[in-house]
Amino acid sequence: MSWQEYVDQSLVATGNIDKAAIFNTEGTSVWASSSGFAVAPAEIKAVVTSFADTSDVKKVQSEGFHIAGEKFVTLKSDDRSLYGKKGKEGVAIVKTQQAILVAHYPESVQPGVAANTVEQLADYLIGVGY
Repeated sequence: MSWQEYVDQSLVATGNIDKAAIFNTEGTSVWASSSGFAVAPAEIKAVVTSFADTSDVKKVQSEGFHIAGEKFVTLKSDDRSLYGKKGKEGVAIVKTQQAILVAHYPESVQPGVAANTVEQLADYLIGVGY
């Protein structure tokens, strides 16, 4: 399956995610993306930095973060996952061994359902070496 097929079929086609992108773990290369979902280089760099931040209170937790020009309040931040919310919509970002999955969900989807969709794809990718 191509990276674009993971975005289109494994994320967006579930109905739990409305747009998504896949980057390498350094955030320097976009492997696939939904049409019109543009995550700026500085935005993905902040995500990469948050995964490496081992502070008791991470910068991303106190300041939030931006994805595709929108600011999100951080709900969860650890070395694998970063979840954010803006009103009733949000993002679930999950890091695998070689990729970062960035997924946006609309206000009609419950945050836990969206996060579960992204986490399941991440688990699968880790299981096959990515």
